[in-house]
Amino acid sequence: MMAFTFALTQSAGAAKAQNDAAVRVVHASPGAGTVDGFVDGSTLLSNFGFGTIPKYVMVAAGSHTIKVAPAGKGISAAVITQSVTVNAGSYYTVAALGTSASDFALAAFVDTNTVSSDKAAVRVYHLSPDAGPVDVAAGSSTVISGLTYKSASNYLSVPGGSYTFNVTATTSGAKVPLPETLQSGMVYSIFAVGLLKGTPALAFKVAAVASIPGMPNTGSDPSAASVTPGIAYIPWLLGALFAVLLASGGFVMRRSLLSRQK
Repeated sequence: MMAFTFALTQSAGAAKAQNDAAVRVVHASPGAGTVDGFVDGSTLLSNFGFGTIPKYVMVAAGSHTIKVAPAGKGISAAVITQSVTVNAGSYYTVAALGTSASDFALAAFVDTNTVSSDKAAVRVYHLSPDAGPVDVAAGSSTVISGLTYKSASNYLSVPGGSYTFNVTATTSGAKVPLPETLQSGMVYSIFAVGLLKGTPALAFKVAAVASIPGMPNTGSDPSAASVTPGIAYIPWLLGALFAVLLASGGFVMRRSLLSRQK
């Protein structure tokens, strides 16, 4: 059993200093089975399957010991032990990635969940290992270009309404439409998970949180600026870890998203 430590650093304009951090974990590793996750000896997630996107969980700032075990086997059967340091007042999405034990990796994203009350915010997380770079189109205009695996887009601010996003994998030319109705005052995370060629198949998972003051369970942060968060990558030692959410981007809207951002 091995242990390793990583620090999730807070980007400029992050949330107010508080006693807790908000963390959500998305299982985006096609090669990992169903797992249980433990933090400081207590169960955090049970029967955590691929593509699952739970809500943000409030965690005390500081260092924590994470253990991951095959589902139902108990903490004594943990195959991963990891120390994680989180900052007070920050929001994190943590994604378990990889298709086999040789390339399992943990990616951490600093989230900025804020938007004005008359707009909705959208962010794309590219967690599909074989999709290649993707473009995001708004009408005839590309608003996100060349988004690569293990990365997330900037936040796009748009009016609430019904949209159809087309996600285009630039290498293969594959295009997938994603219809979604967005509500003002909400922040939407779109995760692309799975395999373009293989099983589990490429899928899009959407998580929405409300942008409200304070440090709520929704993980919103209205005091934070819309910046590109820092990303940390960590190698996985064995094949079972819990992770966060989904996203591969590139889409066409029914209305011109680009013009609404101006």
